[in-house]
Amino acid sequence: MATVIIPTPLRKFTNNTARLQVSAGTVHDTVQELTVNFPDLKKHLLDEGGNIRSYVNIFVGNDDIRDLQQGLTAVKEDTVISIVPAIAGGAPADSTASSGNGVRGSDINSAPASGNGARAAQPFTKEELARYNRHIIIPGFGMEAQQKLKAARVLVVGSGGLGSPVLLYLAAAGVGTIGIVDFDVVDDSNLQRQVLFGVDEIGKPKVEAARRRLEALNPYIQLNIYNTHLNSQNALDIIRDYDVIADGTDNFPTRYLVNDASVLLGKPNVYASIFQFEGQVSVFNYRGADGNPGPNYRDLYPTPPPPGLVPSCAEGGVLGVLPGIIGSLQALEVIKVITGVGETLSGRFYIFDALNFESKTFNIKRRQDNPINGDHPTITGLIDYEQFCGMRAIEESPLKEVTARELYDWQVNGEKIQLIDVREPHEYDIVNIGAELIPLATVAANADRIDTDKKVVVHCKMGGRSAKAIRELEEKFGFKNLYNLKGGILAYIDEVQPELTKY
Repeated sequence: MATVIIPTPLRKFTNNTARLQVSAGTVHDTVQELTVNFPDLKKHLLDEGGNIRSYVNIFVGNDDIRDLQQGLTAVKEDTVISIVPAIAGGAPADSTASSGNGVRGSDINSAPASGNGARAAQPFTKEELARYNRHIIIPGFGMEAQQKLKAARVLVVGSGGLGSPVLLYLAAAGVGTIGIVDFDVVDDSNLQRQVLFGVDEIGKPKVEAARRRLEALNPYIQLNIYNTHLNSQNALDIIRDYDVIADGTDNFPTRYLVNDASVLLGKPNVYASIFQFEGQVSVFNYRGADGNPGPNYRDLYPTPPPPGLVPSCAEGGVLGVLPGIIGSLQALEVIKVITGVGETLSGRFYIFDALNFESKTFNIKRRQDNPINGDHPTITGLIDYEQFCGMRAIEESPLKEVTARELYDWQVNGEKIQLIDVREPHEYDIVNIGAELIPLATVAANADRIDTDKKVVVHCKMGGRSAKAIRELEEKFGFKNLYNLKGGILAYIDEVQPELTKY
């Protein structure tokens, strides 16, 4: 029997089984066997035409089936098949052209961010020499690599779970100029994993709190902060001033935005993503010794999953230590890109499963049908990434919503209401507001439990999963009486029952 590795986001559809045994044959046979045995997997793996979805990659051994015989790729008795879907990262997505020659690690000091001449090596003070001594004495790293770090300019997009360790380690390592892009404020729910911040920063802009922390860690570096939402209007102007981009974002529109801007400007993009117990790391658009750029994010995932199909960490959760592990690996790759020391993950895609303590590294390649750099590119500038990721469609057809205060008023006034909670059982056990529990994956199968003759308020943690449940019920069963609880149970706790546990 061959073995299929099921990724964390899909294990809830396989009874939380991480490894499945399947019959030998072809990849197509394997997928068919999986969808027969686990019908809920089908819509996540296959589109309406029965083809593997573009945001799901399948590897046989270490190789992408797109580089083999695709669905006809042979599956032998000892074959290991890995399913690798796109994962976004932290908060929900609604919290939300020039070219260049890129930067090789071997010549980053001679490749200035502005393109206006070589960036001269800067001398170290005696305090800096003492601080970076453990780097400088490493054979094969030494003073030359440390000077490259000091001359380098790195932009970190996102200062949350991934950005925290990236920023801490790049600052500690002596990267001379670090830019931080984030428009969020520190929340107490961040402190479980965002180790840049403490309780004193709650409610303050993340970029300002990050700057204070990093200045205290290393006073010999320059910090540039951008308290703004990175978008198609400002991305090129911000990114062009940096040598390397570290993508620690938490939603698909920004992932594609960062990728496309990096490709258009010729910047290496060090990527990482996390979800529950699983993390991913790679280096995109990196020019190696041959001068040719490596694959980018669109070579791996040409298009994003539909909105709501892949839950965010705010909805699905994330083990607090995981972003520390993955973010540290991301910082390592940034340092390797800058210094030219070691082999980067360009052309490779690394996955870490913390639950089973397993890691795999897959080979990835540039694809000729890539719309931004293939044989016939169709993307020559930045686009509307909210629309590209399907967000606009949701906005154009709004759901009926009810605020936490309005729901409370309905309850107090004795209005007939059915309250449905579409979170997972373990979340319900932490805190609930007396709703009937119908987890999102089971909503369609339990449609007969939902009233049609009175107001039905559907909620989850923050409003994303409940919106998806309502759309499914409206489209499949014609419900007209469903209301989404705006802000989810967290908003209800804040506005109505602050004594309840907030998670």
